[in-house]
Amino acid sequence: MGNIKKIAELSGVSVTTVSRVLNNHPYVKEDKRKAVLETINKLNYSQNLNAVHLSRGKTSMIGVMVPYIAVPYYGNLLEGIGEAALKNNYSINLFQTNYDEKKEMEALEKLKSKQVDGMIICSHTANMDIIRKYAEEHPIIVCEKVAEKNIAAVYIDHYSAFRQGIDFLHENGYKKIGYCVNRAKSLNSKLREKAFYEGLAELGLHVAKEWVFDSCLTIEDGKRVVKEFLELEDRPNALLVTSDQVAAGIMTEARRHKLNIPEDLALLSYDNHPISEALELTTMDLPIVEMGRRSFQLFQQLQEKKQETPIELKAKLVIRSTV
Repeated sequence: MGNIKKIAELSGVSVTTVSRVLNNHPYVKEDKRKAVLETINKLNYSQNLNAVHLSRGKTSMIGVMVPYIAVPYYGNLLEGIGEAALKNNYSINLFQTNYDEKKEMEALEKLKSKQVDGMIICSHTANMDIIRKYAEEHPIIVCEKVAEKNIAAVYIDHYSAFRQGIDFLHENGYKKIGYCVNRAKSLNSKLREKAFYEGLAELGLHVAKEWVFDSCLTIEDGKRVVKEFLELEDRPNALLVTSDQVAAGIMTEARRHKLNIPEDLALLSYDNHPISEALELTTMDLPIVEMGRRSFQLFQQLQEKKQETPIELKAKLVIRSTV
């Protein structure tokens, strides 16, 4: 493996000329460029990318921390980030964590060592105090509503989205309302929980803790919800479901047990993925792809040392046949 000095010597050019060829500099004579490239091929030379990145002060790579890849919600977020990154000649370095705090810390250390120019955190389990320390020195964007003023955030107003769902169910005659959620302790889930209990209290509706179904993320989780629902003596007649995938599982298992939707159980889902249209699910359209785009745009603004205010995105109700 030859180094730059060796390439220069064998090519009969200066080290500066070799560097210019490696970095696609336009002002190099064609005969010298050809000589350098031929020498590189003979020596099987590859650049030390870390050294190149250090010299340029950037990697043209954005880190994206995501718990899962197969979940459509995060797939849509990545679509938005990837679209914006591609337009700006950036690559994505994906860190899948499965909500393992150790993996999250490893990703943040990659940011600290400048292996990526910034980090978009789609969801996390690490304490915000930890993230704040990294954000003091490096561009970090979180996809949730945070209280910290020095952390950039792009988020969907999940509180309002849940309140809107509760009001819609109540307006349609449903008074025994429950909900399904994935991670009960996440910031977004806490906002949904707050909206749920405050909304029902304002409407004077009964609140039953057994009508709250936790750890719901996939179609199989939706099937489990129906089994737990059937075991209840006092059952809800409507559910807010924070994922179209879970709602699809509920519909599949409900049919198997001869439950009619919405007569026996109304469903109001969240996401508005293509599966919700296919199943005629009433759902809240969450602007997830747009959240991904705006996250990358905010990253660019942080690179320019601009202090940006949090960006809030709104959900929109899509009425179909399950309510």
